[in-house]
Formats: sequence, structure tokens, C-alpha cells
Amino acid sequence: MLSYDIIIAGAGSMGVPLAMFLSEKKFKVLVLDKKASPGQGQNKCAIGGIRATHSDGSKIKTCLKSIEIFSTWKEINGDDIGWVQGGYFFPVYREKEEKILKDLLKVQKGFGLDINWIDQKEALSLVKGIRKDGLLGGTYSPKDGSASPLLSINAFYRKAMKNGASFIFNEKIGEIKHSGSSFIIKTEKSEYESKIFINAAGAHAKEISLMLGVDIPVKPDCHEAGITEPVEEFAKPMVVDIREGEKSKNYYFYQNFEGQIIFCMTPSPQIWGYDRRSTSEFLPEISRRMLRLAPILSNVKVRRVWRGLYPMTPDGFPIVEFDAGGMEGYVVAAGMCGQGFMLGPGLGWTLAEIMVGAKKKDDENIANFRLERNFSGQEKLK
Repeated sequence: MLSYDIIIAGAGSMGVPLAMFLSEKKFKVLVLDKKASPGQGQNKCAIGGIRATHSDGSKIKTCLKSIEIFSTWKEINGDDIGWVQGGYFFPVYREKEEKILKDLLKVQKGFGLDINWIDQKEALSLVKGIRKDGLLGGTYSPKDGSASPLLSINAFYRKAMKNGASFIFNEKIGEIKHSGSSFIIKTEKSEYESKIFINAAGAHAKEISLMLGVDIPVKPDCHEAGITEPVEEFAKPMVVDIREGEKSKNYYFYQNFEGQIIFCMTPSPQIWGYDRRSTSEFLPEISRRMLRLAPILSNVKVRRVWRGLYPMTPDGFPIVEFDAGGMEGYVVAAGMCGQGFMLGPGLGWTLAEIMVGAKKKDDENIANFRLERNFSGQEKLK
């Protein structure tokens, strides 16, 4: 039986950067994944947005750290991960959304976020071709950005390997036992032992946790996204329209480092389950909404669409818990609610700092993510 200090379930948006930071601290780390390579679960379906523009202090602090990691990655490590610091822009056409976003500004600024209300003139210069009629302005956070999920996950993976982390793919966890002060993880091929077991299994985190008798309120819902052909630059920020549509709660799009427009929406009602098949409803709904906001996009060709899973919690906040269920050494880092790509590096860094004693388990970056909460609150900018 192979023994490690820490075993992580899941080589995705959370597990890979976490392994990178833990191995940097000289922990002997193993990451297990049933897929053939890193980032083949929810990470593969991420659209690449990275924002600290949230309504909660822990998410803001964590994502500020993530932005620091993404924005300095090429300079420090040499890999081009497609980072673009274009910001996030929330356009406003109704007083209802104006009040929501202006109220949030006070909270966001209180946590050190660089965000301001911009008027119609500034908005029109920020996004060429955006509909002018009725535009009241919006909130803009210039330090948010985007990166390529594919390039990023592989850069983190190579760095983790260089640091000494081990990865085993094509092995599905079938059983986990907690024996005294260690965990025994059984796959269909082998057995592994560790003092610490971290559940970073994304949409499958609940079933992994139940193997240890600890129930966590995480279940996936389905979100679709798409990408267009490259076009001339017309917008630097991610544009997020929080108005509700006929079949969508909100939608968002941005132009990536290659000039392609990537778009996604939050379906209404939510679609629960593991079905990754694209639907006939997605493109008509989001096309209507995008063209209503930005008519300039009317002749742009869509190249492909896909569907991914958002591992959701009841309140829209992640779960990060040490000694979960009273079990020493069991760590949950799951329920990222579709924001694992932007949260993963910041959370990975924070957890590694806690495990070497540089930070406390109630650190402000994760203080609001405890498993033992009532889940009655709601993230206002899911």
C-alpha cells in the first residue's frame, strides 16, 4: 500500500492548484481522478471568468488572491495562460438592478474591492455597440479578468508535478475507510493510505463524502455555454446582465485573448442532474438576450456549444471544512457553485497556509464557508 501525507480526490479546478501549493510546502501529495488527465470534469466546461466582484467577504478575499496568482503567473512561471485583465461590467437599464448593485458597492468597497459605478458615457466606451437606449450606467471592476481554463489547469498541473506531487488518473474511488489516524482509499486497481484526505471531487463530492458517512449539501445543476468565431475587439470586460429572461436568471459573455466571444447563462428554473447533453433551448434564449443588449453581435457565427455542471450548495457559497463530520483529517473543499476556476487557486493557497500553521482554520478567506452553517443566506451575485 502506497502512503502519502495527503490524498486529494479530484484533479480539477480545486484539486490541482491545491496539490500545487501543498507540494510546494513539502507535503507528500497524491491526487486521484477517474478521468484520463487533469481538468476533465467541470474545469473543462468553465468559460474562464475570474472575478472578486462578489457579495461576500470570504469570496472577495479568496478571489483577490486568485487574481494575484493568475495575473502574475506568466511573469513568475513563464506559462502563457491567456490572462486578460479586462474587468467585469454589470450594465444597468432598470432602477431595480441599479439599487441592487449600488447597495452591493458599499459592501464590496468595504472589503477592498476596486469597483465603481460608471455612467452611460463610460459604459458606451467600455463596450462598443452596447444598447444606448435606457442605459443608466453600471458597476465596473477593472482588476477582474479572464484566463484559459485549459492552459491554466495544465500550467498548475505541471507546477505541481515539478513540486513533487503525484497524480494517478483513470482510477475511480470505490471505498474510503477511516482507521484510527489514517484513511484507506480503495480504487478498482489499488489501495492508498494518508493522514489527511481532501474531498475536492466537484459535482461528485457528495457521493465521495457519503463513503465516510458525512453528508454534504452539494448537488449539480446544468449550465450551457458557447463560443464564437474570432472577431475584432469590441469589449474588454466580462459583461454580466443580471436581469431575468424568459428562461434564464442572468447571462454573461466576454471576448477572450484570441478574440472569440464566450457566453453562458443561468437557466430558470434550475436543471438538476448530471446530464451533459446540449439542448435546443439554449442558443435561442441567450441569442435573444445578447442581441437585445449588443446588436453589434448579430452576424457573429457560433462555433460550438457545451454543457457543464455547477456543484451547488443551498446558499450559493462553497463548503470548506477541516475535520468534517468530527472526523480528524477529513477536509471538504467542494460546492464551488460554478466558480471553482476563479476560487480554486486562492482557496488552494489558503488551505496550504493553514496546514503549515501560517494561518488559522477560521481565516477570513474561508470563515463563511463552514459546513456547520444554516445555509439560509444567499449569494447575491451567483
